[in-house]
Amino acid sequence: MRLVHQASPWRSLFHEDGTLNTSALNAPLDHLFSKLFSTFPSPQTSLADVYAWQLPLVETLVHYDLPAWRISQIISDHNALLYRQAIAQSLDEMQAQGWGAPPVDYCILLLGSAARFESLLGPDQDNALIIDDYPDHRHVEIDGYFQALGERFTQRLDEAGIPLCNGHVMARWPMWRKRLSEWHAQLDIWSADRRVKRVQQTNILLDFAPVAGNPALAKQLGESIASTLPKAPLFMDEMAALLDELPVALDRFGRFASSPGLDAPHEQALNLKHQGLLPLISAARLLCLRYGLRDIPTRERLIALSHATDALTSAESALLVAAFERLQQRLLDQQRYNKARGQAADGWVDLRRLREDERLLLKFDLQQIKRLSASAQSSV
Repeated sequence: MRLVHQASPWRSLFHEDGTLNTSALNAPLDHLFSKLFSTFPSPQTSLADVYAWQLPLVETLVHYDLPAWRISQIISDHNALLYRQAIAQSLDEMQAQGWGAPPVDYCILLLGSAARFESLLGPDQDNALIIDDYPDHRHVEIDGYFQALGERFTQRLDEAGIPLCNGHVMARWPMWRKRLSEWHAQLDIWSADRRVKRVQQTNILLDFAPVAGNPALAKQLGESIASTLPKAPLFMDEMAALLDELPVALDRFGRFASSPGLDAPHEQALNLKHQGLLPLISAARLLCLRYGLRDIPTRERLIALSHATDALTSAESALLVAAFERLQQRLLDQQRYNKARGQAADGWVDLRRLREDERLLLKFDLQQIKRLSASAQSSV
């Protein structure tokens, strides 16, 4: 069963006399915002209420015929807004409790899909914190302040509906909360050899975007990454080898295949996030690091690789961008379907819901991703 598609508001763009009918075009968003502000008129609206508004927002954007990759950018923007509100509320609370203002400059980072502006429905938290350098004798005072801030804003987001990261990739933990000089030293340690865990942790850090505080600190971290990692051959070798841990969802005969380690909800389920999007994202990230490109979003990475390097031709880049967009569309469609039935918005898609032409196109897209992954490994 498929969701019924409403008539697009774009069909009401013109009056009969040829003038623009902007009121009809704006009606779906106006209706959504009027419901928000009639239900939540107070500036003290809870983060949970604001987050709950995200699904109706997505449904409205679908009504405008926006592709999933555009909607994912807006979801990411909305999640970033929730972050900023949670951080501001936490700082106000700390001020009221006598903690005072932040003792030094800082920058809170979004990590992962949020940093790439590729969030779909049902994300968890991935964040980090850069603290401007300070003398060691002030560590208990200053780190204690930012530990309290990290605990408070991540707890607020959890209560709002964006759960804490099971892998503890959050600013509340010392691993992901450091002085700028400590981040530089951490990169040196992580890139010194080819230990799997260190490369995995670095991979998490490579996709970041500032969400609050001083963005100049994030820029300095980016410069440190660009100057350190490509010059670490053992690290780069292991980063390439780790692509084997993200097999594309095709067997050697070109048939759909789910990895044994993934707990499929039924035999026709395919984890398109872990066996489609993540191999594509990881291969593009590796190639951009290899060629010294600073782009973070996956679409921009794929385009830059064809414009600024010989890693991809324009035709290959176009095929991969189209594959990326279609995979996001498949996942968002499935997540909306699940949400409408009270189910989880996760990375699984139900192959039974795909037409034969959609299955063939999905296989074609996964084949392009498989080739990219092999190409990325051979480039290092």
